[in-house]
Amino acid sequence: MAQNTHVGKADYDLVILGGGSAGFAAAIRASELKKTVTIVHEGTIGGTCVNVGCVPSKHLLTVAETFRAATSNPFQSLRCEGEQFDLSAAVKQKDDIVRDLRKSRYEDVLAGLEGVNHVDGRGSFSTAREVMVNGSTIRGQSFLIATGSSPWVPPIPGLEEHGYWTNVESLSPTSQPESLLVVGGRAQGLEFAQMYARFGTEVTLLQRSQRILPTAEPEASEALRQALEEEGIAIWTGVQLQRVRADGEKVVVAVVDEEEKEFRGAELLMATGRRANTADLNLEDAGVQTGGQGEVVVDPQMRTTAPHIFAAGDVRGGEMLETAAAKEGFLAAENALIDAGRAMDPPEVVPRAVFTDPQFAAVGYSEEEYSAMTGACSCRTIPMEIVPKARIIGDTRGLVKMTIDPQSRVIVGVQIVAAFAADLIHEAILAVKHGLTIDDLIDTVHIFPTQTEALKLVAQAFYRDVTKLSCCTQ
Repeated sequence: MAQNTHVGKADYDLVILGGGSAGFAAAIRASELKKTVTIVHEGTIGGTCVNVGCVPSKHLLTVAETFRAATSNPFQSLRCEGEQFDLSAAVKQKDDIVRDLRKSRYEDVLAGLEGVNHVDGRGSFSTAREVMVNGSTIRGQSFLIATGSSPWVPPIPGLEEHGYWTNVESLSPTSQPESLLVVGGRAQGLEFAQMYARFGTEVTLLQRSQRILPTAEPEASEALRQALEEEGIAIWTGVQLQRVRADGEKVVVAVVDEEEKEFRGAELLMATGRRANTADLNLEDAGVQTGGQGEVVVDPQMRTTAPHIFAAGDVRGGEMLETAAAKEGFLAAENALIDAGRAMDPPEVVPRAVFTDPQFAAVGYSEEEYSAMTGACSCRTIPMEIVPKARIIGDTRGLVKMTIDPQSRVIVGVQIVAAFAADLIHEAILAVKHGLTIDDLIDTVHIFPTQTEALKLVAQAFYRDVTKLSCCTQ
């Protein structure tokens, strides 16, 4: 692997714009196929996930969870006192982990890929077959747009003048704020709100919709809200931001619901979503269509409106998930280089999760979605408190809701709020993807005691009152 800052005109089988999960998955597959590739990426390699996304945030969430477990736990036999939290040490360890993973999983991998070249620079299309980078032209047979996304913040009077945090600043604060205002009640806002609350910051969360996680089942949304509020996080829903101003060293956010209210905090985190990085790519000259928020429009094979140009990952909008981006990049490379004709999984079989504590995880359709689509569905919900393992470990927060087709009994959707929900959801993913029925789950022997028994219990709930079963009842 050679790294160049300036390159002359060259021919490559595949030119990849972007050095994150989607781009790397495509480059690895192209190298396996003995194709020639160049990755054009400006700055730090690795994309959002390893640098300012999943890796650092989940590390700090685990630090916060461990600190809380030391100071508050359900076991009468454990009482700990005098614990201290050092934010600067947590940030340093987080940075060390990010640096090590970036080197081992991206820089070293890139260096070992046969036939893959790396250009440090920002590329943009000059024609449908050429990109310009560092004043030079790179020509390719096929292209993959994998430039990722960036935080998006709505225009609020006074916001730019005052300043604010995004996920980037929230991961590397210079000091711990006494209080924090979080705008946004989806995954990112909820995770950072709980993280800082557990660090000892007073947190207020403001959400525009009437509930947090507005696309989740109402029962799941309410269960998670209850858990967060029990930890002292103030959650206000159905509020519209009006303006931002300074009051001494505090930031003041004015909102309106039925009446105007003001909230004060030492820092303000805007967790209001992300937008595709397409503004400087000159896609119109390449014949690539974009959507209303700048996202690249693709078909299920990741092909854009220009047949030889593909797109994968955050840049195509929708649910922005690292593992989905990697699979999309892999498929795009196969379709571009060997015309494999492979399609990405439909959205209903792609899982999603929120790494709060308890976690939220989901796959498939909600009750409302499946009813709207087919005119009928059947659902059951069980509380985690009836799962023996939840009782054993002293954490009965949350629930499991399952949606099935009432005629075939095929499982079409599952949502979980529980400890380790992001792990529990995988049995449900296989069920939804492969059309399994509730009888298939019930007939499958599960290990006792495990949290995963919750899925068997909710399947049994379609036939019987599961609150009146003994342990391990078939």
